[in-house]
Amino acid sequence: MFPDKQSLLSYRTTKICFLFFFTIFLNTIYLSGIINQETDANVFGHVVNAEDGEHIPFINVFIEGTRIGTITDASGHYILTNLTPGKHTLVVKGMGYESKSVEFEISSNQTLEMNIEISYTGVDLDEVIITASPTASGFRYQPDMAYMSEDLQRMAEVSFGEMLNGEPGVAMRSMGSAPARPVIRGMDGDRILVLENGERMGDISETSADHTISLDPLVANRLEIVRGPASLLYGSSALGGVINLMTTDIPDSWDIGSSGVISLQGATMNSMGAGFGRYTYGNDNWAASGRFSHRRTSDITTPEGILKGTSMSNIDGSLGIGYNNGRSTGGISYSLSDMAYEIPENINDPDEGVKIKVQRHALQGRVNFRNSGFFDRGQLRFNATHMFQQEIEYELENGIINEDVELEYNKYALSTTYTMQHKPFEFFDRGAVGFNLHGHRLDVRGSEAYTPGELRMNLGVFTFQEIPLSATIRLQAGLRFDAQHTGAMANESFPEIVSNRNGFTYTGSFGFNHRPVEELEIGGQFARSHRNPSVEELFADGAHLGLGVYEIGNPNIKAETGQGIDLFIRWTNGIIDFEVAGFVNYFRNYIIFEPTGEVDPVSGYPVFQYQGDEARLTGGELSALMSLTDNLKITISADYVDSRRLNNGRFYLPFIPPFRLMGNIEYNMGRAWIGGNMHSADSQRRVAPGEGATNGYTLFGLSAGYRINSAARHVIVFRVDNILDERYRDHLSRIRDRNVLMPGRNFILAYRLFF
Repeated sequence: MFPDKQSLLSYRTTKICFLFFFTIFLNTIYLSGIINQETDANVFGHVVNAEDGEHIPFINVFIEGTRIGTITDASGHYILTNLTPGKHTLVVKGMGYESKSVEFEISSNQTLEMNIEISYTGVDLDEVIITASPTASGFRYQPDMAYMSEDLQRMAEVSFGEMLNGEPGVAMRSMGSAPARPVIRGMDGDRILVLENGERMGDISETSADHTISLDPLVANRLEIVRGPASLLYGSSALGGVINLMTTDIPDSWDIGSSGVISLQGATMNSMGAGFGRYTYGNDNWAASGRFSHRRTSDITTPEGILKGTSMSNIDGSLGIGYNNGRSTGGISYSLSDMAYEIPENINDPDEGVKIKVQRHALQGRVNFRNSGFFDRGQLRFNATHMFQQEIEYELENGIINEDVELEYNKYALSTTYTMQHKPFEFFDRGAVGFNLHGHRLDVRGSEAYTPGELRMNLGVFTFQEIPLSATIRLQAGLRFDAQHTGAMANESFPEIVSNRNGFTYTGSFGFNHRPVEELEIGGQFARSHRNPSVEELFADGAHLGLGVYEIGNPNIKAETGQGIDLFIRWTNGIIDFEVAGFVNYFRNYIIFEPTGEVDPVSGYPVFQYQGDEARLTGGELSALMSLTDNLKITISADYVDSRRLNNGRFYLPFIPPFRLMGNIEYNMGRAWIGGNMHSADSQRRVAPGEGATNGYTLFGLSAGYRINSAARHVIVFRVDNILDERYRDHLSRIRDRNVLMPGRNFILAYRLFF
């Protein structure tokens, strides 16, 4: 019957597809009510908002103690059939609304109409990661985490990279404390986006390991992490994830009269001292807020002594005003960050070094509004910034410090997003459409300018939609189109550079969320990303002073396209909160910054070159929180990344974190708590050619805290990191000499006063 194996395979494939789609067809017919069954009793009606009388769509309605249930349609209508005669309890439950139970009695062959009024309670932002969804629906399609003010106080560090290092899926690249930047699932640079209040920050921290995030950690009052594909809302490149640093520079909610916070921090490992204060005054319709912070550290102390060239200092401040007139809220703020830090460029000569100075001005604004009509909610955000950075080489001669400015960056940037939310319709729940515009002009100057400047403009249009299939299954779909122009700008080192690139790209995502029982949540997402190469990746040709390498670009390198699959399962029952997540990311032209094994004869720096290749990154994270008693909790987490090139020898990719295992135990007595933690990293032997391997290590720490509630609220946190003064090297450290140790034992004291 089948002349060859190809025909047999085709027949079997066709048969499987036919059975699959026929099953879906029958299920759809059943859910649509085309297949009718005889019922003894029916109940129907609408679920209505008690405040304004509007019908509430896509909310759960079910009969208590049975498997009979549904969700309301786009008009808030529901119908339940096949009820047995007698007494029943109808339960209405949905995120952001009160749960309500209504008892009723129904007779045989009776159809009963019941309209249920429920009140809106609002969405608890502690539970909803708003970075992952413009509608804040609360349904998850990829792993995420949020940290509030006290969590951030417990994690007190010099940089966001150090704060988040050890969280599931998050490591850090480092060249000392100041420029430490988070790495998510082995991806760095602009494959992950670091945002400030939902918009790009306008600094250059994503371009190189010697560049810092230009915001002090004390400023953030909330921090959100989305692991996995999150490129739809913020840009086309973020297949690794998004970190959103959220501040209250623009007040969005406030107490009548005066309120504020004062925070102090100190540490022994680097003689760090830091202070922060915020004051807010508001009335019924508006509020004004101002903040100021200052931080200073000396050089890092390792188990072998002081690591020269790792000191830093910074000043950060802002003024902002917010309003609320009932129909709209918003405001505007101005902030200034002024930072100076050293890079351990030449640790063997204490009389020579590299200092980086960064100054950033930012003007931020946002407006949230409500309308009548189909598009009933909207938000406009913008962040306009000017950043100026100098890389300075200094030398101490006869007690006099001589400084030479070798490299300067001058950057003007704008990032703005306009989002409109629409009401539910047909089979769509509340969704959003919008556009995002971001661009920058980056001038690169100086005798050691190793790249030309860059002019980049990007306009993106996106939509984000959620489709409830049942009371337990929900789909998410999104699409984004981007038009981008990139041009190289001539400078002293590249006087005749002429290069322009124009592109039109698309990215998309498709996800699902399934909650078969109250304790279990299953989610997943498939996404496509697109990343255009940066000016460094295209045209670099010179010694990079801050990084300590000689960089060579590749003008023929193609744009990077990736496809990612992300799955997670979460189980929580009040005693155990368990989550496991896995991912596979495939890149058609992964841009790799790899060592060539050569040394530049003039600078003495190792030569690195940008190359493109097919690559695959796979891995996952596991976390479990166990509440052994009301006071005692244990947390265990682990993460792993495997990364390989798929051509050119199938080598490992460089700068990939090793397998890690973390644990924490805490006894909480209400006002006080005490605990211990462990951070263990395996050896990393899966390295790229020319990349050094690192040994494994295990660190232990202690923490304790006390809350004092009186007329004001005081929180004191004490922590000891690396309590055994372990000698170890982090695999993602970008300090040239791999023999340099990471920080030793560190005592940290943090105090915060809320008033």
